[in-house]
Order: sequence, then C-alpha cells, then structure tokens
Amino acid sequence: MIRAAALPSQPLTGRGVALMIGSVLCFALMAITIRLASDQLHPFQIAFFRNLFGLVFTLPLIWRAGLSLLRTDRLRLYFLRCLTGLSAMLTGFWALVHLPLAQAVALSYTTPLFVTILAVLVLGEVVRARRWSAVAIGFVGVLVILRPGVDGLQFAALVAIASSALSASSAISIKFLSRTEPADAIVIWMVLIMTPMSLLPALPVWVPPEPMSWLWVILTGGLGTLGHLCMTRAYKLADVSALQPLNFLQLPIVAFIAWLLFAEHVDAWTVVGATIIFSSTFYIARREARLHRAKVIDPEIGAESMPNR
Repeated sequence: MIRAAALPSQPLTGRGVALMIGSVLCFALMAITIRLASDQLHPFQIAFFRNLFGLVFTLPLIWRAGLSLLRTDRLRLYFLRCLTGLSAMLTGFWALVHLPLAQAVALSYTTPLFVTILAVLVLGEVVRARRWSAVAIGFVGVLVILRPGVDGLQFAALVAIASSALSASSAISIKFLSRTEPADAIVIWMVLIMTPMSLLPALPVWVPPEPMSWLWVILTGGLGTLGHLCMTRAYKLADVSALQPLNFLQLPIVAFIAWLLFAEHVDAWTVVGATIIFSSTFYIARREARLHRAKVIDPEIGAESMPNR
C-alpha cells in the first residue's frame, strides 16, 4: 500500500503561480475600487454594478464557447449558490466600506474555517483532532484582531465575519457544482443570476452614479470577473494547498494602497491576528489536499493513513 507521505503532488507551475498572483492582485484592487465608489454609492448599489459589469465581461466567454456552455440540469443548485453568494457579497462590500480595508481583508481569511465546519454539517466529512485544532486556532486569530474585551465588538467586524460564513456556504455549493459543471459555466451562471437578484436590494438606496463612480464600478466588475477566472485556471494547474500562501499577498497590497489613498494604518493586532488565521487555514488546506491525493491513488488510505485529520 502506498503511504500518503510518498504521494506525488500536482506540480506548482510557473503559469499557475502567475495566474494566482493575478487573481490576488485583481481582488486586492477590487477592494480599493469598492471603497472609492462608496464615496457616492451605497455598497448594495456597488454590488449590483459589480454583477452587471461582471456579466458584460463574461460575454466573450459565451461568444467563444457558445450557448452550449450554459446547458445544465442543476439550475436549482445554481440559484442556491447565487443566493448565498449574493448575501456574502452584500455583507462583504458593506464591511469593506465600514472597516479599515486591511482589517476587512484579514477577517475574510476566516472563510476556510467555516468551510471546514460546513463540510461536516452538510457534506458529512469526518474531521478529527488536528483540523479541529486548526479551526480553533484560526478563531483565536479573529479574537486577536477584534479584541472584544478592549474595544468591544464592532458591528462592521461581525458583518465581515458573517460574510465569510456565507462565502463558505457558497463554496460548499460550488464543490457540488464543480463535480459536473465547467468552471467557466459556474462563473457565467453566477453573474447571470446574481445581476437581477442584486438589483432588488440596490433599488431602495439608488442614486444616479457620477462620472467617476461609473469608472470605479466598471473596474469593480471587470476585476472581480478576471480575478475569478484567473483563480479557477490557477487551481487547474497546481494544488490549492500549494497556491494558498499566495492569498496572503492580498493583505500587504491592500494595506499599502489604503495607506496611500486613505491614510489608513494597520495596527499590530490586525497583522498578528491575520497571520494566525492564515496559518491555520493554510494548514487545513494542506491536510485536505494530502488526504485527497491519497484517496485518488488508494481509497483505503483515507481511512488508514491519516487518523488525526
């Protein structure tokens, strides 16, 4: 029987790394354009434009692949994914507007922690001591950032954490969809459904966008779609666990630009807490990827080689 430690991993290709860095840069810049657009627009209206222009930027994919790309018998699951995804987007955009950007990004790193919890509740996965310990350590990082006994719990920070939990729920539905659906179809169906869906919460807070606001929301839509496309392609070329550390680049990029544009400073608690959260989620990703490779080569390894998962 082959041991898990001896299993080959998918190589970390230069193209995969470049695509993942491109994805991280897109999402970092998107956080900045959201904040810039919020000078005039409500976060819910920004979310609508993100989806609308995201849809516009996916039209070349539909043109190239044809409408056959959108054939599916899983529309119900797509709607569920979009409902949780839109809820995550609305709360996430609201948090980006009302929190220091670096803190909002740091709290978004908790999504894999919630994915682990939901994988047990929804997918029936068995998670044992080591991964539960990593989850617990990750939430210690959250407490380090929030310091509830010092400054009290900020409502905006709780909204950011709720956004991460909703993103985790969306990620679980994507796991189901990715078993049968092409990656591009998942992205396209997301913006097709979420565009009209996101118009409803935007209408009560609607104001006519000014010229500069149009620029920021168009960039938000383009960066969001490009970021998702880069990420899905990067994950096809290399292990998720190998690419995971690159996600941490988003924090210094956002922190530096926020310092330049908005005079925001990152406190030491945010840096320490973000490092704790990211370390725990990186460990979880490594363990899950290792177990997945073991199961692919020998299904019995999943039960025998990693009892402390």
